[in-house]
Amino acid sequence: MSIQSAVTLGTCAWLLSGSGTAAPVWQMDADVARDLRKQKTYCQSIPRSYSGLAFDVCVLHASPDPSGVLEPFVLLDLPLSGVLDTVVLPYTIYRQASDGNLGIYWRAGGY
Repeated sequence: MSIQSAVTLGTCAWLLSGSGTAAPVWQMDADVARDLRKQKTYCQSIPRSYSGLAFDVCVLHASPDPSGVLEPFVLLDLPLSGVLDTVVLPYTIYRQASDGNLGIYWRAGGY
């Protein structure tokens, strides 16, 4: 494997793993809610359709990051999340219809 292909593969893996879409679609609801509570977001819930964009907006709608490092990464992630959310849209529409919004500070299941 050449250095260029290794760097390209690593960049793609980093972008996909750090994308706002990866958290709400592939993680459990309790983990996503905990991650957003750690960010001290003001959002009460996020929709499952286009949940990556909603996740990024909720991260931006949190109390200010003292280091200021997080915001540029979230802003760069918004277009990528939009594309990936469109790819997984059929699945997230199904989840939205069956489970409703993803609650952050309270959930019907009580967990």
